[in-house]
Amino acid sequence: MAIAAGIALTGALSVVISGWLIRGVEIANDDRRTAQERSALGDYFGGVSAVFSGLALLLLVVTLVMQQRELRMQRQELSFQRAELASSRTALHRASEADLRSLHMQLTHMAMEDPSLGEVWNDFPGDSATVARQNLFANLTFNHLVLMHSWGGYSDATLLVHARNMLAGEAFRRYWNASRATKSGLPPDSAEGHVFRVFEEALEEERRGTPPAPS
Repeated sequence: MAIAAGIALTGALSVVISGWLIRGVEIANDDRRTAQERSALGDYFGGVSAVFSGLALLLLVVTLVMQQRELRMQRQELSFQRAELASSRTALHRASEADLRSLHMQLTHMAMEDPSLGEVWNDFPGDSATVARQNLFANLTFNHLVLMHSWGGYSDATLLVHARNMLAGEAFRRYWNASRATKSGLPPDSAEGHVFRVFEEALEEERRGTPPAPS
């Protein structure tokens, strides 16, 4: 009951206050007609304001779309830069690897040409000078296969063919038997470790008497 009375009192006060406000507007504008004309003029400017508000909203949307497109282009450019950087790193790595391989070949060639230098770098002490040179050359050929495989030039099938042919020779088989204990410790995910396991596969085929698969 009290709530209903409060609602009724609030409504009555609203009507009274609204009447006072309307009467105050009429007095301020001299009469009701003038107030209506000025109200119509206010409505006109309100419409113009709505048009400008719509244009402002449209400009805001266009700006957001352009910013989104610019951000997309920036992301694409960054993606291209990352790809170029990765390609440059790969090329630099290959160039550095090629330089190291070239230096290794030069050192090996010097050791093969001069037996006194071969005594400084000799992984197989006790062998004759001829056997030492053969071991150095066998190591070069093995590393050549590693390089070709790491650069994608040789598949596992091609490596297996080379392994069978090289292991069939007495000199390379002697080198392999002398170095396999060291090579067995190579990381399986490294290029050298992978090629080593291909050679071991060729040896296992030979022990089982498995005929070579057609290449």
